Amino acid sequence: MSHDQEVLSGQAEFILPAVRPLYEKPLILHKGKGVWVKDVNGREYLDLFAGILTTSVGHCNPHVVARMTDQLGKLGHTSTLYVTEPQVEASSRLASIAPGKLSQTFFTNSGTEAIESAIQMAFLHTGRSEVIGLRQSYHGRSFMASNLTAVSSWRPLATSFPGIKHVQTPYPYRCPYKQPCDASCAEKFANDIEDVIRTTTNGKPAAFIAESVMGVGGYIVPPPGYLKRAAEIIRSYGGLFISDEVQSGFGRSGTHWFGIEHSEVEPDIMAMAKGIANGAPVGAMITSPEIAESWQAKTISTFGGNPISMAAAAATLEVMVDEDVPQRATVQGEQLLTGLLQLKDQFEWIGDVRGRGLMLGLELVEDREEKKPFPAKAQALLESCKNQGLLVGIGGLYSHVVRLGPSLLVTAPEIEEGLKRFGRACHELEER
Repeated sequence: MSHDQEVLSGQAEFILPAVRPLYEKPLILHKGKGVWVKDVNGREYLDLFAGILTTSVGHCNPHVVARMTDQLGKLGHTSTLYVTEPQVEASSRLASIAPGKLSQTFFTNSGTEAIESAIQMAFLHTGRSEVIGLRQSYHGRSFMASNLTAVSSWRPLATSFPGIKHVQTPYPYRCPYKQPCDASCAEKFANDIEDVIRTTTNGKPAAFIAESVMGVGGYIVPPPGYLKRAAEIIRSYGGLFISDEVQSGFGRSGTHWFGIEHSEVEPDIMAMAKGIANGAPVGAMITSPEIAESWQAKTISTFGGNPISMAAAAATLEVMVDEDVPQRATVQGEQLLTGLLQLKDQFEWIGDVRGRGLMLGLELVEDREEKKPFPAKAQALLESCKNQGLLVGIGGLYSHVVRLGPSLLVTAPEIEEGLKRFGRACHELEER
């Protein structure tokens, strides 16, 4: 038995079957540097998905590795019962880039935990227990977070957490009001929030939660004005606005540090993870001092805020600021978007190209007129990209959206190379 066969055999025997590898023949990654990774057989791939938008400053970034290694040699673990310099540094750096009054942070181990903490904080501050979310959203895998999630393939159980309501997806490509979708549609989408509050809640919601760019849902960017209007509506009923920045945060959407800032909304609470620590297991909930005071019960995290992860977060944030990653994402994102739009002109099954910054997706359809989702084509394109030495992701309600989200330090030549490989993958499908 070869080494890779041995590893795959172990995967099948010891790992939960629900943890499904992405490809028909699973890829066993072994090494990474920058935007490049190698499998166990030494084949190199250009990674334009960054571990689901997580290796924000590149695989094995030397500054982050050095900080983590140094910290491991000094203090590897202590709980939040004790104060550590890395946690204070990470929280201070986070507060310096967060919008408005957001300055009080609770660190977790994942985005799921960050979402849980954000919802609890909203309940505690408002004294209420109903929350409004979006259809086609994804917020995590815990009981509550999976109930907040509104993509059936990511919901293993029936709804079991009371008080969660879902409103219409602000989905410009599939806008039910008109095409092209515009700001006038935003008001119509937002009206559904108020309708749901008036009809299926007691009229006293605790919060509205939304991803500023819907990740798993297929990189859906709401029409202009929607999130601003959503914030106005939820606040008019005494609720809080929670921005889920797990995928869209830390400059990924370009121009700003967080995706919600494109909508000129200062959230009451933000949840984040993924790119904050370049792959170290860190999530975070950040809010204002006023709201933070509402959590009076004791709370602790054994591993959340641990010194090694905090060193990784502090180092990652330092690199992000030094490299001005919001600007980099804007420039390189425009380059990537231009190339993808050119491919759309060549292939009729690319129905839509969308996103912000370095968070871009292609929605695949059987025909552009009816816009019928084309998941088989998306899976085939994923495999074809792999054949070309290119790693991308997949999402959308029907797994029909190909997703790209490279390191925020990706260079123009690397984007160019990625587009060449992506183009060859598209042509490979046409020739079959």
